[in-house]
Amino acid sequence: MSIENEIFNGYKVNYQKLLEYGFNKSKNTFKLTKLIIDNTFSINIEVNSKEKISVKVYDLSINDEYISFRINNDNLSFANKIKEEVINLLLDIRNKCYTNLNSNNQMNRITKLIKEKYKDEPEFLWSKFPEFRIFRNKDNKKWYAIIMNINKNKLNINSNDEVYIINIKLDSEEIKDLLDNNKFYPAYHMNKKYWITIILDENISDNEIMEFINKSYCLSKK
Repeated sequence: MSIENEIFNGYKVNYQKLLEYGFNKSKNTFKLTKLIIDNTFSINIEVNSKEKISVKVYDLSINDEYISFRINNDNLSFANKIKEEVINLLLDIRNKCYTNLNSNNQMNRITKLIKEKYKDEPEFLWSKFPEFRIFRNKDNKKWYAIIMNINKNKLNINSNDEVYIINIKLDSEEIKDLLDNNKFYPAYHMNKKYWITIILDENISDNEIMEFINKSYCLSKK
């Protein structure tokens, strides 16, 4: 496995944070160059629109690509020094610009279950909010679920922790019965009469959430 795959496997990029980090956007590619070893080498990193990340190192004294850092050899002390520089930079980018998908297993499971049951792929509509994903009825294009990552304080919870939530559409009377500001919250950023928010934090089982999603899907048909 490549260094890139080892470090970024299971992580999702936030393109806005790449720009804040110092990447430059050229068409659909984000690029970063960092000089190392007294400016005699450069690390060139590219992230494309499909989230593929590639790293190249150049020896500026001869203007040629340096690939020895990818070779596992304890005798190549200088190459290992370059490799360490590369790894440290990639880890810093990952920690500041990527989201660990494995940190929210329920979000991943629910996304997978929706795809399997309704054959609907999530749509990512907002570049400013790359984690936000909607699911819509393929027959009439109406939304029946939206998954977002937000701060808990958006739900009037006294915390700045980030959580994943799902908004689903339900009958207005059922929403009134469910709201408890513990498991079920007034819909974030949606019509609170017809939508409700659930935090994907394992407090409600996948099966129960899928039952609510099915109700929302049925409502989207009307």
